[in-house]
Amino acid sequence: MVIPRGQVLSGTELAREIKNNLKNDVANLKRKYPGVCPKLAIVQVGGREDSNVYIRMKIQAAAAVGAEAEHIKLPNTATQDHVLQELRKLNEDSKVHGIIVQMPMDSVNDIDSHLITDSVAPSKDVDGLHTINEGRLAIGDLTGFLPCTPVGVLELIKKSGAQLEGADAVVLGRSKIVGTPVAELLKWHNATVTVCHSKTRNLKEKCQQADILVVAIGRPQFVQADWVKPGAVVIDCGINSIPDSTKKSGQKLVGDVAYDETKEVAAHITPVPGGVGPMTVAMLIKNTVLSAERSAGNGNVQWNLTPLPLKLLNPVPSDIEIARSQTPKDISVLAEEIGLLPSEVSQYGSKKAKISLSVLSRLKDSPNGKYVVVTAMTPTPFGEGKSTTMMGLVQALSTRLRKNIFATMRQPSQGPTFGIKGGAAGGGYSQVIPMEDMNLHLTGDIHAITAANNLLAAQLDARIFHEATQKDQALYDRLVPKIRGIRRFSKIQLRRLERLGIDKTDPDSLTEVERSRFARLDIDPENVIWTRVLDINDRYLREITVGQSPTEKGITRKTGFMISVASEIMAILALANDLRDFKERLARMVVAFDRKGNPVTADDLGVTGALLVLLKDVVEPTLLQTLEGSPVLVHAGPFANIAHGSNSILADKIALKLVGADGIVVTEAGFASEIGGEKFFNIKCRQSGLVPNAAVLVTTIRALKMHGGGSPVTPGAPLPSEYTHENLQLLKAGLPNAVRHINNVNKHGVPVVVAINHHTNDTKAEIQLVIDELKKAGAYDVVLSRHWALGGEGAEDLAKAVARAVEEPSTFQFLYSLDLPLKTKIETIAKEMYGAAEVKYNPTVDRKLKQYEEQGFGNLPICMAKTHLSLTGNPAIKGAPLGFTLDVKDVSASIGAGFIIPSTGEITKIPGLPTRPAIYDIDLNIETGEIEGLF
Repeated sequence: MVIPRGQVLSGTELAREIKNNLKNDVANLKRKYPGVCPKLAIVQVGGREDSNVYIRMKIQAAAAVGAEAEHIKLPNTATQDHVLQELRKLNEDSKVHGIIVQMPMDSVNDIDSHLITDSVAPSKDVDGLHTINEGRLAIGDLTGFLPCTPVGVLELIKKSGAQLEGADAVVLGRSKIVGTPVAELLKWHNATVTVCHSKTRNLKEKCQQADILVVAIGRPQFVQADWVKPGAVVIDCGINSIPDSTKKSGQKLVGDVAYDETKEVAAHITPVPGGVGPMTVAMLIKNTVLSAERSAGNGNVQWNLTPLPLKLLNPVPSDIEIARSQTPKDISVLAEEIGLLPSEVSQYGSKKAKISLSVLSRLKDSPNGKYVVVTAMTPTPFGEGKSTTMMGLVQALSTRLRKNIFATMRQPSQGPTFGIKGGAAGGGYSQVIPMEDMNLHLTGDIHAITAANNLLAAQLDARIFHEATQKDQALYDRLVPKIRGIRRFSKIQLRRLERLGIDKTDPDSLTEVERSRFARLDIDPENVIWTRVLDINDRYLREITVGQSPTEKGITRKTGFMISVASEIMAILALANDLRDFKERLARMVVAFDRKGNPVTADDLGVTGALLVLLKDVVEPTLLQTLEGSPVLVHAGPFANIAHGSNSILADKIALKLVGADGIVVTEAGFASEIGGEKFFNIKCRQSGLVPNAAVLVTTIRALKMHGGGSPVTPGAPLPSEYTHENLQLLKAGLPNAVRHINNVNKHGVPVVVAINHHTNDTKAEIQLVIDELKKAGAYDVVLSRHWALGGEGAEDLAKAVARAVEEPSTFQFLYSLDLPLKTKIETIAKEMYGAAEVKYNPTVDRKLKQYEEQGFGNLPICMAKTHLSLTGNPAIKGAPLGFTLDVKDVSASIGAGFIIPSTGEITKIPGLPTRPAIYDIDLNIETGEIEGLF
């Protein structure tokens, strides 16, 4: 057999093939994800001409495949901190997919090149030089970015047709950039590798044994022909300049191998130039395109989520004992597992983190996952375990079915935490951890909302005072003062002028009438609707009088406090689609009416920008985890009685992108289907544009018995015997309540899976009765769930049912059209969701509804304020009554949030503390630093 000799392995030709393929890949990427274009950032320090040549080659190669390349030039006076700062910006830029720092850095200052390469995010390290990517290669994990020259060498060897598996390979050179990673790559492709260097004995003899010889020694024409085994593949990675009088420049480029002689011996050999060099550039662009594909398609990637094992005990310990028995993952580890970039995560300690809205920009073209809402039947005063069920479901979907799963839920108020109801982190073996953080402060969002709300209240009362104590000109002069002899309108004042139809920007050009219109809001103190808030249950703040100090000159008025989660700002946070939408909604908030009945907004008071400054971090949801290590986004907590009672749209949107097309996001709606569920569908989904794929309806045997005529249940008191013993007759009588809730969800075209939240006293006969009857009533499925006692294991059947339900074709529809009159929308909800026969309005409500429609608010959705303890407006009426009259006793408008609020009864907007609140049990152990007595 004749062994071929002198076959030239052209890197130029192979690089051209690779770039042609990449051109198609980039075109397909742009078609699949409009707006995405692979982008390489090249950071250069100084201006070495040889570096400029290489940079131009990289820019040209990027352009040839349809990618972008940005050349960031830093002066040779740049410091190490300057370079690091530039890299931080590029790491955080979602439009940049690859980052390289051109070496060597030509700076007059000392710069640690290793520190610089390790400061490039591993996910953007397209040079493959980060320690993490090097480490992955060392252990055979080829999923990271491979260094460009070594992988180019590998591609050239493959192009030669040489057998890698079992081949004897010699790598001459052990540099971090070429020699060492080439050896690792060959090893993991099953070659037998020898690494040689300047200290190697019998170097020539070792090279003569090589089937594959890779030379990267950095010495011109070092390897001679007699060093090479006949028929070997020789890859020359060197590039050296030597004297040549025949050249105009007096120099010529050669490799580390004596090419002319060696090609007569070798079967295949790379030339210099035109060998490894073009491949290095091609592989750099390939890595950049790969990074862009990973970034754009991140939502399609199966997470490498590590479940946390549970240590199940029977009897089940207290919630806090269970929470403390689990060691959570470091939040940075969880963030990496679910595809978040380091720049998108702001840690608050090691167990919680804020998530940047930039995730939505990075993944804007990625598909959404499936969307599931958890609601409930009409609960007992205990609540029926909606949050606990959601946590169990998420744990089961994640750890048992191995799907990409996110839970999104509200942040609990401190009012219930220190009162009697308790927290909202779930319970038993289905919880969010750390549960103390979840129920106490978290990342401070509610406190920031409290501050913003009360800043607006303070400005409102101050404006009433100043208008009452100053004439028009003095008021105008103080609102638009001369600063250093110049008078200017602020941006927010120019917006007010625009709303007034005054087309002037010079404060001195306004007429006396225009100045008066601009300066005087003429707020009616008897028609102020904005109140102060506090995140504590405090009954004595329900009604107060302000302005009693002598300094307020007798300008007093009655007002009151609400609990912080009842603030319209909280509802706005939950319904905003982005930061701009958030700001615009804050500006539109109606806080009072003037003496002519016209609305006065936060923007009129000049406070919008200040509110946004206080709330700038509040727009970011907080990442926590379940007991079994599944991700949870906690964000916003609007009061479910008077607002829509769901977590934020922003959290849902981020989660839906991160889970990808095959993943599921499970969110919650406040209270039962006729309140939180109805508002979720007709307010939240309408404003977000998101379409739910399925719903989970939480029921309990206990609640069904109560609706069947069981004795009243009272928190803190023992359950009557009918709840702790089998009673099929009582249970059957209560089933119509659950049936009504199933119908409520089905009317929105969403399949509903009923979850029976298991309690210890439930009997097999009772459970089977509920399953049989609710399946007949139109539930997609009815499943017993033991998540409280068993965690994800106990919710596996529920998870399987939900996974099937989300694959059903969507027929989602709203309950009513926004074009209908306000009364028609109210009556549609009352009749279709509650079972009412008619709705009655008192004269005040009639007047207000007419006024809202005249002011242009008639096309807003309805957010009914109603007791959660009954389908009617009377909390004492249980079951599923029909034909009753619903009385609307008052109505208000949340214009910033974007809904009208009819009230069907007295809704306490700031609860009071009971005789024995949870305060008695809560303490801090000063020896261990642990919180005691918290659930």
